[in-house]
Amino acid sequence: MTITGNHKARKRFGQNFLVDAKIVDRIIATIAPKQEDNLLEIGPGQGAMTLPLLDKLTQLHVIEIDRDLISLLQSFNKDNLIVYEGDALKFDLNTLPTPLRVVGNLPYNISSPILFYLLKNRALVQDMTFMLQKEVVERMVAKHGNKTYGRLSVMMQAFFEVELIFIVPPESFEPAPKVDSAIVYLKPLRTNLINNTTVFEKVVKAAFAQRRKTLKNCLKLLLTQEQTTIDLSQRAEMLSVANFIKLTKDYEKQH
Repeated sequence: MTITGNHKARKRFGQNFLVDAKIVDRIIATIAPKQEDNLLEIGPGQGAMTLPLLDKLTQLHVIEIDRDLISLLQSFNKDNLIVYEGDALKFDLNTLPTPLRVVGNLPYNISSPILFYLLKNRALVQDMTFMLQKEVVERMVAKHGNKTYGRLSVMMQAFFEVELIFIVPPESFEPAPKVDSAIVYLKPLRTNLINNTTVFEKVVKAAFAQRRKTLKNCLKLLLTQEQTTIDLSQRAEMLSVANFIKLTKDYEKQH
């Protein structure tokens, strides 16, 4: 079954609308919403996930940037739907009831910034279920020693449990993207392993800035071999998340 809508997708917002009802059902089953959950949907589009969620929730908050879509969402006349117009990256999550369960089909062009924005606000988050480009999800779940393992892998795994749930083919969308998508589930880790997120991000970013170079080269402005027990003759992709946490702690000892 196909869900149809008459809104034309806009390139500048990176819109690809989900139109496959079977996939929608699988996503809703993954989210498993409970009536009293504080759910926030980012970029609801034509409401493919919004409408089935509204049937299960006392209240659903959605953030949408496209004014035409806001009119469409408001035309559903659902009392339990609260629509906010604007950019998800500028939205103050503290204004919503917490803990938040965040869901959404995230456009490729803003998926990383949104993930980092939610990372910074993770104290307000219970869990997150997103549809992203498959390649992005593969980077998020990649293990060290793997070519796809990088800054995004380390940053996400240091703060969340990350799980690829299932793959979504291009024909599930209108217009069909040129790539596969995937559903990813993220849950903040119970214990916070990092004191200062900004410092951790700085170390990880520097380590992966020039992937082909050794850590000794990449981190030369931050750490020397004498200041850490981690072998800096390796490349960043060889280090586990725990190794990066150790590197950050060693860096903090010097400052």
